[in-house]
Amino acid sequence: MPWFVAVALLVVPVAEIYVIIQVGQAIGGWPTIALLLFESALGAWLIKREGRRAWKALQQATETARMPTRELADAALVLVGGTLLLTPGFITDIFGFFFVLPFTRPLARKVLAGFLSRRVAAQLGGNPITGFMPGTFRPPTAEDADRAHRQREARDDVVQGEVIDPEAPKDK
Repeated sequence: MPWFVAVALLVVPVAEIYVIIQVGQAIGGWPTIALLLFESALGAWLIKREGRRAWKALQQATETARMPTRELADAALVLVGGTLLLTPGFITDIFGFFFVLPFTRPLARKVLAGFLSRRVAAQLGGNPITGFMPGTFRPPTAEDADRAHRQREARDDVVQGEVIDPEAPKDK
């Protein structure tokens, strides 16, 4: 994973500068700067509001003695989204708003949960694609279904047993 971070630290600023230049050529320099300042101010206000909501939800979960999994994920997303929103640039703002806005955060939470489950499975020796650990349940495949069907058919054809005739004389 460190190579990914290094590449992101090199690629993201270059991409941000390119997009800012393109937007500046389309709408002008001063409107681009005003738009960047407006996005940062809106992001700061949104971070404050959503951060406060996430903190209150986290406190309620701990006061009711329930595991605050969703609340912790929301707090992490608001923190990462806030960092991205305060970074100047349009690309980081798009991802920041995706993480912070209350109507897009559930989708971001699902993406985060899927990523983390694959990471944990890979670290513990499981399959990073399916997330299943060795020795645990494996979803049935088409071959498993065919094998089970053939076994049912084989059992249905023959019934083992003994025929008893009630009219037959009994030996003593």
